[in-house]
Amino acid sequence: MGGGQAMTPEERDLVMDLVLVPGKGRTRTLDEVLAHFGESDGGVLALRLLRDAMERRDADDVEMALIVKAAAGASGEEFLEPLIELSRADWHTRHEDVVRMLGKLRSPRAVPALREAARWVPEYLDWDENRALAVKAIWALGAITGAEAREALEGLRDDENEIIRENAVKQLARRGEL
Repeated sequence: MGGGQAMTPEERDLVMDLVLVPGKGRTRTLDEVLAHFGESDGGVLALRLLRDAMERRDADDVEMALIVKAAAGASGEEFLEPLIELSRADWHTRHEDVVRMLGKLRSPRAVPALREAARWVPEYLDWDENRALAVKAIWALGAITGAEAREALEGLRDDENEIIRENAVKQLARRGEL
């Protein structure tokens, strides 16, 4: 797969085989996938696939890249900027995964994007009255230390949505900042 080309259906199937199936496990190893793509490091491959998919605004390939990232356990700082950009992009449907991954990075640089994600309802999530994306963003904010994250949570404490308010209060309480 060169730059600018979508993954083939076979490559997508290969990556999908990395997904953990309850009761079955994985049907393929990360090493097999790495070998196919000519890469030795899962994080490097995930980042390459992610940047390529973002350049092409290919929602399916973003999902594939995030699967490789998760399978490789890759969580380096180099994912921060692409994930922040993806958290604000309206052309894919993996916002909950992206926000969860941003939370794991625990970077104060992610606070503005997470604050936006807590308030934004992408069109494809319009049906979700539980506001799962907002809740994940608020929990991600709760995991980030520092004044900026605290201020973001305090701002969300006054949101018109009850679920957002309740979760912001829970996170502030958990942090001992109520």
